[in-house]
Amino acid sequence: MDFRHKNQVISSSPEETMKIGEKIGAVLEPGAIVSLNGALGSGKTVLTRGIAAGAGVKDHIISPTYTIISEYEGTIPFYHLDVYRLLGDEDFRLTGGEELLYGGGICVIEWAERLTLPSGVLYIYIVILEDGKRSIHWEKR
Repeated sequence: MDFRHKNQVISSSPEETMKIGEKIGAVLEPGAIVSLNGALGSGKTVLTRGIAAGAGVKDHIISPTYTIISEYEGTIPFYHLDVYRLLGDEDFRLTGGEELLYGGGICVIEWAERLTLPSGVLYIYIVILEDGKRSIHWEKR
C-alpha cells in the first residue's frame, strides 16, 4: 500500500497499525512534526512504534505518559511526546517541547490537540470502529 496517495486506511490489528506507521516513518524528513489524535487505547503508541521503526529507530518505543518526552537515536533524532498531562502551550514550552519542534528531528506528539502547533504538521486521527478495527486518517496542514 502506498499511503501517500490516500488519506485513510483501515487497520485490522496492531501488526497492521505498526506496518502503516513504518510506511509513514520511512518518508518523514528531518523537522517533521506528527500530531497523533485518538482515544485512550486507540493505538497511538503502536503507530508511533511503526513510525520510529520506519525512521530508523532500533530502540523499543514506550509510552512517555509519565516522562512527557522520550528521545531516541535513529537515522535522525526521534522525539516521542505525550502532552496529555500538560495544561497547554506554556507547559509545553516549559518542558522544552517547543525547542524540539524546530530541532531537525522527527517529533511525534500524542494528544497534540492540546497545543498550538506551527503549519506543516501531519495530523493523524485514529478512530476505534465498532468491530475493533482502527480507521487511520491523516492530513497535512
